[in-house]
Amino acid sequence: MVNMGDFMKILVINPGSTSTKIAVYNDEMQVLEESLRHDVEVLSKFKDIFSQLDFRAGIISDFLSKNNLALSEFDAIAARGGTLPPAEGGTYKVDESLLDATKNHYVAEHPSLLGALIADSLSKEAGIPAFITDPVSVDEWHELSRFSGLPELPRISLSHALNLRAVARRMSSDIGKPYNELNLIIIHLGGGISVAAHKKGRQIDANNANEDGPFSPERTGSLPVASVVKECFSGKYDFSEMKKRITKTGGLVAYLGTNDVRKVISLIESGDKKAETILDAMLYQVAKETGRMAAVLHGKVDAIAISGGIAHNKILTDKLSEWIDFIAPVHVYPGEDEMLALAQGAIRVMKGEESAKIFKGGKI
Repeated sequence: MVNMGDFMKILVINPGSTSTKIAVYNDEMQVLEESLRHDVEVLSKFKDIFSQLDFRAGIISDFLSKNNLALSEFDAIAARGGTLPPAEGGTYKVDESLLDATKNHYVAEHPSLLGALIADSLSKEAGIPAFITDPVSVDEWHELSRFSGLPELPRISLSHALNLRAVARRMSSDIGKPYNELNLIIIHLGGGISVAAHKKGRQIDANNANEDGPFSPERTGSLPVASVVKECFSGKYDFSEMKKRITKTGGLVAYLGTNDVRKVISLIESGDKKAETILDAMLYQVAKETGRMAAVLHGKVDAIAISGGIAHNKILTDKLSEWIDFIAPVHVYPGEDEMLALAQGAIRVMKGEESAKIFKGGKI
């Protein structure tokens, strides 16, 4: 821990499917950022995610060398958390229990799992702490949230938790009340869409951005179950093809052939009525999901936030707001700011504003 007045220098690492984002923060001010793209053909040579570890770590070492940065300059490392077993929201120390969960007990294989592994290696080399904050598996649900209709298929908490909780904290500050005293609905509009209910500082329910809720630029969201079963047994798809259909080529891609909302807007501006109807349908489903989360909070909602990359488009946020502002005042926070959220998590711990959690996993 450091004194409140001390200057903090944080190295932030965020491995993604086809890129590795790296940033340097002086307290909450970003002084350097780079998104290093990885050719799909290069990544395809690795047998799995974990075999990319040395490749990704080497890229970060090259970044530091190129910018004349030494690990000894940093106070801490903040990394994106992966698809871990269920855990409370917050900032976690990268230790042996977290590393074990990352390597052996993950929910799904995704490059974000490499964040903690790379951070651990660098932190040991430099003798500084490493942390992850609000992994996608944040699970603070109440018992009723987990029921799906089949006991062998419980609902699972997977959402854009890092951005959702960062936006919740930011909006709480703007409102002028502590996060743990407010009931909020936070909407993330990106390649996937998450709509979450936050009750007094805990994310008590949300749609699984891969499996249910609104359709998005790439994902189908909730589907008619009997029809899905029929499609699965039609002989047209194997498992991997059907999974891709649901999580990569559904939503706007399936209807309009693109996951780029800007292109859809251009189609609408040129008079394409089909594109307008499809985009309206997506927003309509987001509005319905928002209403579901309002019911989870018994209708007692202090504010709603709209965030994510799509939130940069004012036409869309205004249209969505018209559907949901009867529930509570709507605030718009465009973008994701994942790198800042990771830096802030480490800074809160280093300055003693909150304690680092030890990862245990399991149901809350």
